[in-house]
Amino acid sequence: MADAFSRASLITLAVIAVCGFLHWASVVFAPLVFALLIIAVLWPIQKALQSQIGGLLALIVTLFFFVAVLVVLGSMVAWSLSRVGQALTNDTARLQALYDQLAVWLEGHGIAAGALISEHIDIGWYVRLVQSLAARLHSTLSFWLIVIVYTALGLLEMGDFKAAVLQLRNSEIARVLSVGSTEMSARIRSYFVVRTQMSVLTGLLVFGVTTALGLPLAKEWGVLAFVLNYIPFLGSMFATLFPTVYAIAEFQSWEAPLLVFLLLNVIQIAVGSYIEPRVTGSALSISPLLVIFSVFFWGYMWGIFGAFVGVPISIAILTYCEQSASTRWVKDLFGGGAGRTP
Repeated sequence: MADAFSRASLITLAVIAVCGFLHWASVVFAPLVFALLIIAVLWPIQKALQSQIGGLLALIVTLFFFVAVLVVLGSMVAWSLSRVGQALTNDTARLQALYDQLAVWLEGHGIAAGALISEHIDIGWYVRLVQSLAARLHSTLSFWLIVIVYTALGLLEMGDFKAAVLQLRNSEIARVLSVGSTEMSARIRSYFVVRTQMSVLTGLLVFGVTTALGLPLAKEWGVLAFVLNYIPFLGSMFATLFPTVYAIAEFQSWEAPLLVFLLLNVIQIAVGSYIEPRVTGSALSISPLLVIFSVFFWGYMWGIFGAFVGVPISIAILTYCEQSASTRWVKDLFGGGAGRTP
């Protein structure tokens, strides 16, 4: 009993130490993990191109495709946030008046915190927050440059890596790495394909609803919903919250913002809880609890990028655990009840 307790204590301390180190060294490991996931998605594309146009040209085309996707997504987010920030700046006076009315209402109902909030956090604080978020997008250039370098080097060495794996003396480790890498790559590709399809659907529906309700910046809300939907749970929450808060200021009544809130939540629930699980299928089955934990845990560890890659990291871990009899129980426990190996 004492030995088991000591072993469990050592494992717990080791996990805490590793997590602390990953958090402390996020500047190094966050782009590396992000690049590894991108390599898992891009390698089949590069491999298919190699037989047609050669290795070096295939690498260049694959990297160009990756950079083009980053530029498009980054431009969409920067455009939508800058438009929302400009709209908030133009309406600062009206929004401040509405905010002051809210503070008075809180005081009238005996909520003393209203005065404290109104003294320290006015509408200008929110405007500056949105503007700082838009400016922060430009400060991530170094992160993406590191990701691109890691991705280029990883794609360049994938052939040698596979050969090195097959030459390992321990055949079981070689099998787990080889089969696990292939399965992981396929599942992560499927995950991003499905997320992209659902993000497009969510963005179009949000655009349609906000347009029908007469909410300004409908295209911007649709773009933000499209991009934020790549982050499970947190993305959909913010994609619903932002237009609702703006609707409160725009319509200055509770009926229209409530309708915006309800319809946007219907979209998120229908797409995220009904359509997406059926499109994804059992191959990517993962416990909802693990999804939420992955988003919050890796979001805490590495910020917004951690929240984005949290679920793919869990998919990769479960895939490798599935390949070995000694760790298959992890996949059975957190695999959502599907795709289990008897």
